[in-house]
Amino acid sequence: MQNLFDFALATPEIVLLVLTGAVLLIDAFGNEPTRRMTFMLTMGTVLVAVLVSWGQWGEATQGRTFGSLYVADSLGHFLKILSAIAVGVTLIYGRAYAEKRDMVARGGEMYSLALLALLGEFVMISAGSMLTVYLGVELMSFALYGLVALRRDHLASTEAAMKYYVLGCLASGILLYGMSMIYGATGQLGLAEIGQVIREGGADRMPLVFGVVFIVSGLAFKMTAAPFHMWTPDVYQGAPTTVTLLVGSAPKFAAFVITLRLLIDALHGIAVDWQPMLLILAVLSLAVGNIVAIAQTNFKRMLAYSTIGQMGFVFLGLMSGVYDGQASVAAYGSSLFYVVIYVLTTLSTFGLILLLSRQGFECEEISDLKGLNRRNPLLAGVLLLSMFSLAGIPPLAGFYAKLVVLQAVVGAGHVWLAVFAVMCSLIGAFYYLRVVKTAYFDEPEDHVKLGSGTLATRGVMSLNGLLVIGLGILPGGLMSLCVDVIRQSLTF
Repeated sequence: MQNLFDFALATPEIVLLVLTGAVLLIDAFGNEPTRRMTFMLTMGTVLVAVLVSWGQWGEATQGRTFGSLYVADSLGHFLKILSAIAVGVTLIYGRAYAEKRDMVARGGEMYSLALLALLGEFVMISAGSMLTVYLGVELMSFALYGLVALRRDHLASTEAAMKYYVLGCLASGILLYGMSMIYGATGQLGLAEIGQVIREGGADRMPLVFGVVFIVSGLAFKMTAAPFHMWTPDVYQGAPTTVTLLVGSAPKFAAFVITLRLLIDALHGIAVDWQPMLLILAVLSLAVGNIVAIAQTNFKRMLAYSTIGQMGFVFLGLMSGVYDGQASVAAYGSSLFYVVIYVLTTLSTFGLILLLSRQGFECEEISDLKGLNRRNPLLAGVLLLSMFSLAGIPPLAGFYAKLVVLQAVVGAGHVWLAVFAVMCSLIGAFYYLRVVKTAYFDEPEDHVKLGSGTLATRGVMSLNGLLVIGLGILPGGLMSLCVDVIRQSLTF
């Protein structure tokens, strides 16, 4: 019975693995009409992953299993649901783009790799040991490397894939080296066990602190924080836009969760050592991301630097956790809320690029958005909401996300840091408003009416925009949920 319970806790990963294998085999060995169904099979797999993760949510399906390698908790269930939804929305937006660029003409590798990346994210989200963290990171990373290189005859994509692969392997090595030092200092691989050893004072402090430095560096790469951001602009610009969205959305949830589990579950006892590191990462990300983005003319590259700046706010929330339990829960909950809103807005911005791109034309330059309001008011409206949300303009979701993070920063006594973050946000507002000005006030270069894709893509895009404004006006429910899952899932 215990074995059945162990496997029941890991149902989302097991089901996703089996269905991904089925999709891969059907696509590989099926005939041409069968292979055309790959997209529908993939979307069905994503839907099943959402439903299974939703069904797992509850006290009866929480705990540790497989020798504490795997953790099932509210935080994991919540972010698995959101990760699967993010992948599903990305594939809905990106299907037509991929088909027009022959990314799925030779087979459904894109769909299979997207599902394998999602499986890696699921493993990362439920990691209870440093071994599981690393396995999840590598499974997700290698699937993403393959996705970036999917257009083998496209020079920019190939170059982006090489940069991503080389720097990703370097970051994984740094992360693994840090884990080995933590293991040497504590004699444990399980995250809960490491935390227990540190609280009892049984860890060798010198290798422990050095290990934390390497782990934070590896996590910063996965979270696209400066100064470990070098890969982000090149990969965002060079990868096919569908893949860019796969790289920039759901993986942020997985990277955020392993950051929480490693720093909070395992290493919260030495928070005095890693909090200053996060402060430096936050300051550098805010400054580099917002200042360098001003000089960008490529829309995807600008959004890459925007991502770096946005991650600065996430690290502000994480470094604001103090030893007072309630304040820590609020700070970490604010960071989780920020990541959710960021991914929601990213889906709409890159989804808009996907819908505006057409055969022989890549909507990548900011100038390509000229006169968008006259050519497609729906997409222009979603663009306006997304840019204003990223800039932190009320009453949109991005404003409240920034507000709760700044409250946590001020509550931790870092008033100067909150002022610095606000100043960087004001700088960032310039390039966000420049995009809106281009879409609404510049003369279009041609007056061809732009479509909004299929009924499904129009519906999802409209819902995406409504959520950006709805969660800004009524953010309480989602914020409370974020705080609750942190309180129920983390130990510190």
